[in-house]
Amino acid sequence: MIIKKCELEKIIGLGNKIPDTKKMEFVLVGRSNVGKSSFINTFINRKNYARTSQTPGKTRTINYYNINDKFYFVDLPGYGYAKVSFDEQEKWSKFINKYLNTSKNIEEIIMLIDIRHKPSEKDISMWQWLLQVTGYEPIVIATKSDKLKKTEIMHNIKMIRDELLATSEAIIIPFSAMTRDGLKEIYEVIDKIMK
Repeated sequence: MIIKKCELEKIIGLGNKIPDTKKMEFVLVGRSNVGKSSFINTFINRKNYARTSQTPGKTRTINYYNINDKFYFVDLPGYGYAKVSFDEQEKWSKFINKYLNTSKNIEEIIMLIDIRHKPSEKDISMWQWLLQVTGYEPIVIATKSDKLKKTEIMHNIKMIRDELLATSEAIIIPFSAMTRDGLKEIYEVIDKIMK
């Protein structure tokens, strides 16, 4: 896959209508500070296109990134940040649920999980919820793999699979935005889905 174009084309807030993009949508979900913006920047080979934040839970919009005029990355707000009020979390939960249930273009869910730690209760709940809503297992991008030794990476991939109760067929790719490890495999998976 060669990225020729990326444009942050739509920014959707609470109360806005879910757009019909008429293109495949790859939906990005993950805890606040798991590295979604860094993943997007590495994927499109641009340093600061998707803004990374030192303040977890800051993103309050659904962001649509048009990639090569062929598909969208739809970046959902990060979950699990305690300083976001319960009411705010509830509103966003309902809005995200509405998106997942009404978008006609969702092709795949991509869930980002920090490879260094066991999936949190909220990660596991999100995994189970996505299974229930979509009927299929998300692709897992296990971020920050550069922080581990190679022997630890395989051990932690198994740990993530076991904690999520994921099947042996579930795709889990170790990834590092620093070293770009895993990027080739991610391109290959998306290319295969789009064929």
